[in-house]
Amino acid sequence: MFQAGQEVRIVSCEDDPRAAGRTGRIVDEVPPGPLTGGRWTVRGVGLLIGPVLCHTHELRLT
Repeated sequence: MFQAGQEVRIVSCEDDPRAAGRTGRIVDEVPPGPLTGGRWTVRGVGLLIGPVLCHTHELRLT
């Protein structure tokens, strides 16, 4: 389980494949629900990449 502000490495990302291999920070204060399809919101991935939605299995803590 992740918490808001934690830094994570994106192993893969169905939402935006350009984010794979990059790091970012979790935005969500609570576990993801139906609104995001069970995916975590990660921001700060890159200058030209906005916030992305990633499943738990696509993320690793750094």
